[in-house]
Amino acid sequence: MTQIFDNPADFADEALDGFVAANRGFVTRVDGGVVRSTEVPAGQVALVVGGGSGHYPAFAGLVGPGLATGAACGNMFASPAAGQVYRVAKAANAGGGVLLSYGNYAGDVLHFGQAQLRLNAEGIETRTVLVTDDIASAPLDEIEKRRGIAGDLTVFKIAGAAAEAGLDLDAVEELAIRTNYRTRSLGVAFDGCTLPGADRPLFHVPAGQMSLGLGIHGEPGISDHPMPTASELAGLLVSRLLADKPEDAGDRVVAIVNGLGTVKYEELFLLFGKIEKLLAAAGLTVVEPECGELVTSLDMSGLSLTLLWLDDELERFWVAPASTPAFRKGNAEPRKRRELAGPQAGVAAAAEDTTATAAVVGRLAAAVLAEVQDVVVKHEAELGRLDAIAGDGDHGIGMRRGVDAAAAAAQDSAAAGASVERVLTAAGEAWSERAGGTSGALWGSAVIAAGLTLGNKDAYSGGEAAAAVNAFADAITALGKAEPGDKTMVDALLPFRDTFQAAFDGGAPVADALAAASAAAQEAAAATSSLRPLKGRARPLAEKSLGHPDPGAVSFALIAARLSDYLNSEQARHVLADYRMAASTAGNGAQA
Repeated sequence: MTQIFDNPADFADEALDGFVAANRGFVTRVDGGVVRSTEVPAGQVALVVGGGSGHYPAFAGLVGPGLATGAACGNMFASPAAGQVYRVAKAANAGGGVLLSYGNYAGDVLHFGQAQLRLNAEGIETRTVLVTDDIASAPLDEIEKRRGIAGDLTVFKIAGAAAEAGLDLDAVEELAIRTNYRTRSLGVAFDGCTLPGADRPLFHVPAGQMSLGLGIHGEPGISDHPMPTASELAGLLVSRLLADKPEDAGDRVVAIVNGLGTVKYEELFLLFGKIEKLLAAAGLTVVEPECGELVTSLDMSGLSLTLLWLDDELERFWVAPASTPAFRKGNAEPRKRRELAGPQAGVAAAAEDTTATAAVVGRLAAAVLAEVQDVVVKHEAELGRLDAIAGDGDHGIGMRRGVDAAAAAAQDSAAAGASVERVLTAAGEAWSERAGGTSGALWGSAVIAAGLTLGNKDAYSGGEAAAAVNAFADAITALGKAEPGDKTMVDALLPFRDTFQAAFDGGAPVADALAAASAAAQEAAAATSSLRPLKGRARPLAEKSLGHPDPGAVSFALIAARLSDYLNSEQARHVLADYRMAASTAGNGAQA
């Protein structure tokens, strides 16, 4: 259990600050993560890695000569926001382009992908290589769906060494892709990990059992088995990985035995000795192996085995020197320190001639977000427990961080007299930036989309409300790519949208249409209990998810219910009275 902290919500940021203080010879802090504090040759490809916090030495501990140029660091087990990735990559860029590499998780794919689009739009050529080494998360013929676990290290190391050798972006990308294809991992857990401030682990493994096929975000394994002896465990891991080897595999491999947090070095060494003998018996030569804590999961009791099948070129880059806070190989030449300018101030937003009615609707939007914040706070623990059944348990804390930031940003914008467009844009950007993860990207983008639709107008009617509902739903489905039946938030969102639109088209006032839509969302969220997840981190644990509703669908339904209640409340009627007065003063006669 994590015990050293002040405020659990600040744990990741404060830990990163302390890491930088302890490693100033290697890294310097930037907004969103860390970059090298030593010189990077002009024109060198910048390898930017990253993901959620809680995995040290991944990801910040792997920044230094011969390895990564920068690391974007999200909250605990949550992807960094797109803005964070963008700022780290901008600081890391040395003129040779940027290669982004990270584990294949939905939130990371969304946020890093958005950052990549922004970097390319600015003329910084940026590519992505996903790490997909976990054989438990998808079959070999669906390798693109696999998660990234400790195989991150092999991909990062070879790509970083290739960049250090002066190869161009095309060549570095190709080597990273080849390394990923030739890397296989499998992990086991003996007990779950505990998030800072939580009073219980995300999951428990029954006494005398071992969970096979774990993830690194506190996800349990896909199946439980009787606890093996060390020799039996070595045989299980080696046999499963050899059965999954790449088609063009040779006879030289890198072997990595990785501890996930509380399985300590003597146990890892004991296991490695048995694994090494099995690999030799299979006719394989082990090249410069690693045994220790390399990609952890807070205090999880567990470990994983990774095998990388080498070719001559990959071997040359695997053994090349590297010097980072947590990973060192060979003798890397010392580098001079460099001075980085502070984060560039954002370009001031263009002045807005806010209409009186748009400002009133902006205050209403801020009040609505305060209600959303209240309902998320009340259900944070419940959402976390629900997410821990087949996920990583961070949905509650992620929603809390996102909505706290969104509500504060909305309140500040509304108090300054901003239009509803600016209020919701500020809120959406803050939600995405602070929450990270899949839900942060989806909710942030959807809130912004609704704000852009509402705009800065002289008059508003029920038609604008319907357009905002549709814009919100379209943003979620376009970005997340989920469909009905995938067991995601979409399973509650689309019934909400469809019911609202049908009721509104049938002549119902907005409040009545919203009440009907809220009821439909709650019913649909409950019905996700019977579905198997086809998207996100819960997908590899589909059987565990059966009988439990999807946390994203549940949180949306709770928010929809509160929204309906609020817009029928006395408080909302006071705001709407202000709107009518503003509209009347403007002489447009608009109806709310």
